[in-house]
Amino acid sequence: MASRLDFLALGEALVEFNQADAHDPRRFLQGFGGDTSNAAIAAARLGVRAGYASRVGRDAFGRMLRDLWRAEGVDAGAVAEDPEAPTGVYFVSHGPAGHEFSYLRAGSAASRLAPGNLPLAAIRDTRILHLSAISQAISPSACDACFAAIETARSAGVRVSYDTNLRLKLWPLARARAIVTATLGLADWVVPSLDDAIVLFEHDAPDAIVDACHARGARLVVLKLGPAGCLVSDGTRREHVPGLSVAAVDATGAGDCFAGAFAARMLAGDDPFVAARYANAAAALATTGYGAVAPLPRDGAVRALFATAPA
Repeated sequence: MASRLDFLALGEALVEFNQADAHDPRRFLQGFGGDTSNAAIAAARLGVRAGYASRVGRDAFGRMLRDLWRAEGVDAGAVAEDPEAPTGVYFVSHGPAGHEFSYLRAGSAASRLAPGNLPLAAIRDTRILHLSAISQAISPSACDACFAAIETARSAGVRVSYDTNLRLKLWPLARARAIVTATLGLADWVVPSLDDAIVLFEHDAPDAIVDACHARGARLVVLKLGPAGCLVSDGTRREHVPGLSVAAVDATGAGDCFAGAFAARMLAGDDPFVAARYANAAAALATTGYGAVAPLPRDGAVRALFATAPA
């Protein structure tokens, strides 16, 4: 029997307020964020039956997120409403040092994820479960929920995608390393970014980072290198996939787009090296607009750029 969903992402979605005018720091534009939600929307825009699993508050921000998922074709049937906790929000300010993120997410509805309130049926009824280290970092109960979700997925034959997104404002580095290390061997593929991996694994050479991931049990590693592309290794074959030249203006959400696009092509039956070239193109296009969601590309645009990628 076919699964109801192809791709189910688990984690926290947030409402974003992004500083809109460098000359007037009081003005903000409202948008959306949350790494796993971005990945789900990216996958949906690329034609995947995508869904999201989380908790939101019984508030205006929670309704805004539901409206977003509805508009993007992301199934939110596994998103519960929590009447006792708010939806998380964050602010993005811009200055000489670049982006500054201020989060108001402590005690959020999503942080109250726990093994006892997981949407187990939805997890069993998808083809890929996607989660990230941020999903694990938002609270101890959410971390436990992520491990329970992975166990449920694996017992049902569902593949697991894992992004090692590192946010040290959420947890100490020692705990992050321990949890990420424990998760690497449970995933079918991992999609770390270079900047995070340098901190997590204490190596700055991409090949050494990939080796470290494999040594900790990772089967398939796709190391995101930003404008330089990615490094893909299945433990036997290793290949650098070059980046693509685009008029980049904002890299927010590009790594999340990569995760969703890579999963989309793995679902379609591509080998990981071809899937990575497609995901490279999708992530590159995601940098050509502002914000985490608005510039996420459609399949036609990705294929047009993908066609220019080196074979």
